[in-house]
Amino acid sequence: MSEDICIVVAAHKPYRMPSDDMYLPMHVGASLHPEVDLGKQFVTDNTGDNISDLNASYSEVTALYWLWKNCEADYKGLVHYRRHFATTNTMKRLFAKNRFDRIAKREDVETALNRKAKDGSNIEIILPKKRNYYIESVYSHYAHTFHAEQFDETRKLLAERLPEYVPAFDEVMAGKSAHIFNMFVMSRRRLDEYCSWLFPILDELTRRIDPGRYDAFNARYPGRVSERLLDVWLKTQGYAYTELPTVSPEPVDWFKKGGGFLISKISDKKYTESF
Repeated sequence: MSEDICIVVAAHKPYRMPSDDMYLPMHVGASLHPEVDLGKQFVTDNTGDNISDLNASYSEVTALYWLWKNCEADYKGLVHYRRHFATTNTMKRLFAKNRFDRIAKREDVETALNRKAKDGSNIEIILPKKRNYYIESVYSHYAHTFHAEQFDETRKLLAERLPEYVPAFDEVMAGKSAHIFNMFVMSRRRLDEYCSWLFPILDELTRRIDPGRYDAFNARYPGRVSERLLDVWLKTQGYAYTELPTVSPEPVDWFKKGGGFLISKISDKKYTESF
């Protein structure tokens, strides 16, 4: 492939970045924190056409908006400073001592984009492997840990304005796995389509449910809802995609994450922090 690839790495604090030149480090929420300077390596999400001032509720989605409006690469993607696509080299992914060596490089992304769909067409979308909930549906997991009214209002909004997406929404909500994390790589045309669909939904949703009614952690609900809307869009459009595993550059405390969920499920106590 000779096409340009630009993958934004969303960050709000100083952090080591992947060395591959397809990655673009981005300081998100820069308008809200002018006192923070992450250095010349980082582009800020308050340049060009932007919604940086919405970062307190939209989270990394402000980086997606910037990518949509200000980048002309052939393929555009979004990852997070603590969550990346992983290399397809199994030995490196599992055993590399330097965890940054486990992160996907350009050749991994190019190989994925060179795969063919079942109908012989080119793959234009890369997603992270699905998160499995096993004992919970996507909806019930969210209802136990956050606020179900956010999904309820989203469905109502779709029924009113985009009813063709309701069957896929119901299917995603009833399912026990989903592509989450707001991580993907898409061709420019597919990302344009997705963002043109997504942002009007989020804008209307925040008019109906003011993020200001929640504490700072739960005010970030538009970003979380957007994670679950990706599969709704994909299922309705029927676009082919391929998947890559994910990796964190730092160890994940799965015991703490699992314990936090069980406490929420048993006590109906909502999350107040990330795990």
